[in-house]
Amino acid sequence: MNFVDNIIDEIIDQYMFADSSKRPWIIGFSGGKDSTVMLQLVWKALEKAKNFHGFVGRDIYVVCNDTMIENPVIAEYVNRVLDKIEDAAVKQDMPIQVVRTTPKLEDSLWVNMIGKGYPAPNNAFRWCTERLKIKPTANFITEQVDTFGEAIILIGTRYAESANRARTMNKHAVRGKRLTKHPTQANTYMYAPIRYLLLEQVWYIINTMPSPWGASNDELFKIYADASADDYECPVVVTSTEHKSCGQSRFGCWMCSVVKEDKSMAALIQNGFGHLSPLLKFRDEIVAERNIIENRLSIRRNGTQAVNDMGPYTPKYRAKMMRRLFETQKELQDGGYNVKLITNQELIAIQTIWYRDFIFNYKVSEIYQNVYKTTLDMKEQNQKLEKENELLKKSCSEHPEDMDLIQELLSLQKSKSLLDRKRGLKSDIEQRIENYLNRETNAVKGDLFE
Repeated sequence: MNFVDNIIDEIIDQYMFADSSKRPWIIGFSGGKDSTVMLQLVWKALEKAKNFHGFVGRDIYVVCNDTMIENPVIAEYVNRVLDKIEDAAVKQDMPIQVVRTTPKLEDSLWVNMIGKGYPAPNNAFRWCTERLKIKPTANFITEQVDTFGEAIILIGTRYAESANRARTMNKHAVRGKRLTKHPTQANTYMYAPIRYLLLEQVWYIINTMPSPWGASNDELFKIYADASADDYECPVVVTSTEHKSCGQSRFGCWMCSVVKEDKSMAALIQNGFGHLSPLLKFRDEIVAERNIIENRLSIRRNGTQAVNDMGPYTPKYRAKMMRRLFETQKELQDGGYNVKLITNQELIAIQTIWYRDFIFNYKVSEIYQNVYKTTLDMKEQNQKLEKENELLKKSCSEHPEDMDLIQELLSLQKSKSLLDRKRGLKSDIEQRIENYLNRETNAVKGDLFE
């Protein structure tokens, strides 16, 4: 355990002595093995520092980002762990706060894929990472920098993870320095306290060191074991028959379309989590249908010609995805699992964007009703629309042909307000008016884009 004591002592030195400022520490916590081990060692360092010095003063934020499409098994586990961390920090008088971040509504996967028609992310067009993962946490870091001037991010990266990871860490490392400058975040530094740990040492800590916040590391180990695909040896012996290691399974979004095959999800299904099958089926279908030309428009959302006529998804395919998502959600719920794959806010945003894109023959509420055989509660929104329509009819009684244009312009303004993104509203309105005047000769026959 000398390597554990050495890391704890280094953390204490960095926390108490090497840096005399009050720059907050921000720990990116995913609930996985590396971030769990890093937080445990930081917690143990704080305990040891309190015993020797009687106090610890620097604020530590445990930041966990929810992409809103997390693997349900992992999300449920992580939420329980975060609750335990919050409770234990208060009871043990630790300067640790839990922060949960989520993407903005305009950045969510479903608003972009089903609403705007963005094709499912892949390696060539990986638009999801920035929106779902990087921006939410970056916004929180910026807030801390604005308050304290600078911030330090603790990262659970290790040299032994991969050759690429080692090259990246060496690229930003400064000889003789523990802290390195963040490559993109201003006035922000990075610290990797577990950088030299091997995979076997990570699992040794998980299997032998009790969680200081009272979570079950056995449960974490079991999740990794269940999610390990056939090409990993899991578990393997590290130091004795009691101390075992597990494979390097990585958990991500259940809807991840960047990977060719979701091995961890498939392994979970094989190892007792059969209720996840509808999610994997939905994901595989979307990946398989991504590049079917019939599912794509030839015009980009900015009105330019798409390469190989492979622009956004057609309105018909967006509605098809919406129906499939509802069907997948219903199948899980009928099986007794209380999950919600898409939020009400996202549903309203999608419908607003469809109106904005002149998609009036598909309605979210009708698709929901066809799947659930019940009415989606959008009564308040529909009542407002009905009142607006009545007023419009009266105002446009002499020129009823203008009513459609006014409705579209109102939908455009609402979508900008709903998505908290008013930039470009004036140019969008001008383009809508021009498109309206030329609609009869427009090649896409009404499926216009911003």
